Amino acid sequence: MANRLTKIFTKKGDDGSTDIGGNQRVPKYDQTIQVYGSIDELSAAIGLITTEENIPKHILEFLNGVQQNLFNLSGEISAPQFKSIDEKKVIAIETFIDELNERLPPLKDFVVPGVNKSSTFTHQSRAICRRAERELFKLAEEKEVNQQSLKYINRLSDAFFVIARTLAREEGEEEIWNHERK
Repeated sequence: MANRLTKIFTKKGDDGSTDIGGNQRVPKYDQTIQVYGSIDELSAAIGLITTEENIPKHILEFLNGVQQNLFNLSGEISAPQFKSIDEKKVIAIETFIDELNERLPPLKDFVVPGVNKSSTFTHQSRAICRRAERELFKLAEEKEVNQQSLKYINRLSDAFFVIARTLAREEGEEEIWNHERK
């Protein structure tokens, strides 16, 4: 991959199109580009979590691995013959979720983000992940998408939820929705 990004601007996109590989140009609002954008935004949001102090090592390692997998997921979309996300990666997320969730008390109501920055950043990542998932499923109606990637992105938002709960409880209690109407 040496010297691939030496020229940052090319001016080719000034007409509202962009390259999705194989010299194929599409409008910047193409569904493939929507997915790339949501995945890119998700990776940046995860970066915010990882910069916070006192993130437990096992969560930090998980998040760093997720960022790598998100690049691979984008690669799969660009080159459908390339498969990186597999059942083992989906099962790894499920195992991680179960391990974190075992340490949490049962949840009886909705969680309100905002207890601390790390849990709030994680809730933000969960919301972005849900959008990326919607965009990826929409793309799957137009072209081939790895079915394991669809499962992966779905489980990933669940992982962000339990991570957010875990990080919130590091500093006390979670904020729960007060559903009583006054």
